[in-house]
Amino acid sequence: MAEFGFLFWLVIAIALLSLIAKHLNIPYPIVMVIGGAALALFPRAPTITLDPDLIFILFLPILLYAGGWDTDWRDFKFNFRPIGLLAIGCVSFTTAVVAVVAHALVPALTWPAAVVFGAIVAPTDEVAATAIMGAMSVPRRIVTIIEGESLVNDASSLVIYRFAIAAAVAGTFSIGAALGSFVLVSVGGVAIGLAVGFCYVQLQKFFNERDLDDPEVTVLITILVPFAAYLPADAIGVSGVLSTVVAGIYVSRQSPYIFKSRTRLLAVSFWEMLVFLLNAIAFVLIGLQLRTVVAHLDQPLSTVMWIGIVMSAVVIGVRLVWIYPATYIPRLLFPQITAREGWPPLTWPTLLGWTGLRGVVSLAAALAIPVSAGGVPFPGRDLIIFLTFCVIFATLVLQGLSLPLVIRWLGLREPESAADREEAQARIQVAEAAIARLNDLEALDGATDMRRTHVQRMLANYDDRIHHFRSHLQGPVEEEQAELEHEVDHALKREVLDVERQTLIKMRAQGLINDEIFRRIETDIDLAEAQLR
Repeated sequence: MAEFGFLFWLVIAIALLSLIAKHLNIPYPIVMVIGGAALALFPRAPTITLDPDLIFILFLPILLYAGGWDTDWRDFKFNFRPIGLLAIGCVSFTTAVVAVVAHALVPALTWPAAVVFGAIVAPTDEVAATAIMGAMSVPRRIVTIIEGESLVNDASSLVIYRFAIAAAVAGTFSIGAALGSFVLVSVGGVAIGLAVGFCYVQLQKFFNERDLDDPEVTVLITILVPFAAYLPADAIGVSGVLSTVVAGIYVSRQSPYIFKSRTRLLAVSFWEMLVFLLNAIAFVLIGLQLRTVVAHLDQPLSTVMWIGIVMSAVVIGVRLVWIYPATYIPRLLFPQITAREGWPPLTWPTLLGWTGLRGVVSLAAALAIPVSAGGVPFPGRDLIIFLTFCVIFATLVLQGLSLPLVIRWLGLREPESAADREEAQARIQVAEAAIARLNDLEALDGATDMRRTHVQRMLANYDDRIHHFRSHLQGPVEEEQAELEHEVDHALKREVLDVERQTLIKMRAQGLINDEIFRRIETDIDLAEAQLR
């Protein structure tokens, strides 16, 4: 009963904090962490200890799968080199530098324990960063690199973390074995992810062929896919992170062939809400850990606070130190990289360097540190958990809140014409294909006058679409005119849809239609209104 009460108040807190975040125009992860920390300071607030298994087994698979699903595979492949340099190179560099500084500041922190701490704070969390940059409309390539990095760097950091834990427990470490294991863990994770994705796609095709597909059941089954990818991979010691991400990418690429339109509409709404809720709960729980983390410290709070500030600055600074050489040295050594990817301005790596926000995976990894190593207490376990909390809080709050200012200062904006032109060209090609098919249907022998009338009406509709989207490709003057026409068209449609909705409500109130008919027509109106964006 107590757990239900806590869950009840947690959902209320999330709702209120979400409203505050929207009102203040601040990404919700930042507000959730601050709000959770504020709640933890209340005298009668419950002491919450976050179970790392809750993150690694319940939260992480769903969030990773959703991230893989939303990954733009074309852009991911094109940016694989910078993603790899950040997800593997920067993670390793961060782990090493943080371990050296931590061991120097706290000699009682053994080298394996210092490496554990470095591996914990090395991976980034893209949720807050991408939320900010999506609203600021920064270059799409930067967003792709940040999203891709966050999907891969969890795997590399957790491999280092696992070996450092083993070294702390056994007292031995082999870098050769670690590198070999990293390759095996990565390849194994990718293989299992592909296998799970392939099996699920074939199963869904089997259901479709036998007309057994049901939207509600299909969406429910999609929740099981990330666990089917993560749990077996983790159980045999390969990367559950990569397995889940790869499964998400593969199923996403196959989704047009296995899901019907109603299933897709339902799945998009369901998964958007599920991912938001899990992220919100995770970030609030991070804040709520403040009381527990502080209570376990065996050193004065002022002392460990200074260490936390220093380590947070190191984590932020290390990424900035890494990002510039990693961006430009490969281009100087290999001119073909410049020919393929161009020479980015300094503002690009500067923004990438400032987006190293840490999140829930880091805290879960810290809490998962074993209590004992080799029969003695794990060296500095409570201090590592506190320092991890400091790094998460500093990067999320300091970097997260300042990120919009940094973006404005750097003057970075996505050239609207690039994305708009690509979309306009795609819509024109799709509409032209539809027109060609309509012309074929009109030319068929035996076409009735009624059929020809409907074809002509649809042709006029498609011609109007093509005219609208071609105006986006003509130039700024034509584009301005097109936008004006677009706004007028949408305003008229909203007026008409509002009348439809009010008429429908009156008909139900007068008893002329039942609720089932009302909901069916209301759904059609909602879908039409959703297209007005």
